[in-house]
Amino acid sequence: MTAPLLIVDAANVVGSVPDGWWRDRRAAAERLRDALVPLAETGLAASGAVPEWAVGTRLDVVLVVEGAARGVPAVPGVRVESAPGSGDDLIAALAEECAAVTPGRRCLVITADRELRSRVTASGSECAGPRTVRPR
Repeated sequence: MTAPLLIVDAANVVGSVPDGWWRDRRAAAERLRDALVPLAETGLAASGAVPEWAVGTRLDVVLVVEGAARGVPAVPGVRVESAPGSGDDLIAALAEECAAVTPGRRCLVITADRELRSRVTASGSECAGPRTVRPR
């Protein structure tokens, strides 16, 4: 059985915590990527914002980067996709692809962007906010 897909909007998640990320966007994306590695094996922690199917289970993790963070390399457990233009467009395309290529496969998109949430839920994905993967 194919693992559920977790797509993380790097710009939105990194920008959710004012920790100086703007001084080095690439390094901030690399720190987020590294923090996501354990989720590939253990899934997300239970909370009201996380669908039950994403808790405590292996996930295929994709981090979408854009702008100055483009070119961040993948690491075992986290695939990194560099958006050639809008990160939101690539995230929406990945969510649509998930639904089309593997019908029934679950997909969770991590973002607080309302417009992006609307786009990905239209293709059957679910959404959760940045704190899901980056507690304050």
